[in-house]
Amino acid sequence: MISENSEVLLSVRDLTADVDGTPILKGVNLEVRYGEIHAIMGPNGSGKSTLSKVLAGHPAYQVTGGEVIFQGQNLLDLTPEERARSGVFLAFQYPLEIPGVSNLDFLRVAYNSRRKAQGLEEVDAFDFDDLIEEKLDVVKMNPSFLSRSLNEGFSGGEKKRNEILQMALLEPKLAILDETDSGLDIDALRIVANGVNQLAKPENATIMITHYQRLLDYIIPDYVHVMAYGKILMCGGKDLALELESRGYDWILQESAVGVGV
Repeated sequence: MISENSEVLLSVRDLTADVDGTPILKGVNLEVRYGEIHAIMGPNGSGKSTLSKVLAGHPAYQVTGGEVIFQGQNLLDLTPEERARSGVFLAFQYPLEIPGVSNLDFLRVAYNSRRKAQGLEEVDAFDFDDLIEEKLDVVKMNPSFLSRSLNEGFSGGEKKRNEILQMALLEPKLAILDETDSGLDIDALRIVANGVNQLAKPENATIMITHYQRLLDYIIPDYVHVMAYGKILMCGGKDLALELESRGYDWILQESAVGVGV
């Protein structure tokens, strides 16, 4: 449900970006208000994952035009670390494995870094243990995962649940979920989706990037955007996702091809 708070959290205007000199984003416009859930769908190569990485500040992507305003400030002026500390969270499509770094230590460092940015005192190891035990329930994760190296040997579903655990702990203002449903069986999908739903609040917002309508059976979006050719071509509600499921993307691409010069 759309929040009664109509204040804009994220405003993307005419955003363009290159990868190795190749234009990928070609004028993206998107507005996200507090309390909203947005789904971005589209065929492979449409620019969906590029948009998520540009918002998070991935160094491989060069912004060539436009602006991104987040909580009233220019997001593009901030380093990736500053964006994360200000409340931008990206759940990766393929979470990295980091051998030798325990999941618990990683989570504690990330949490205390966020607290420090908010002007709060760091939480000691004992208090953090109590806090993380509470958050584990959001994604029904066994505490044994905390002592293992970050994502090492985790299944695809376990990695995605671990990403949502991080989200539960950090409580970001804007969560960007890049194909969180990819590789999940039906049980893992329900657990991950339930976690996302629990964390959706009037004071935050979520952008979900997905190929499939099935995720939207569990997480109901306020808006669905169809992306192709590096732009958002069409917007609608959940019914648009159902139409895409039955008709595919070709009808939108054919209608839009002339307008975007393809």
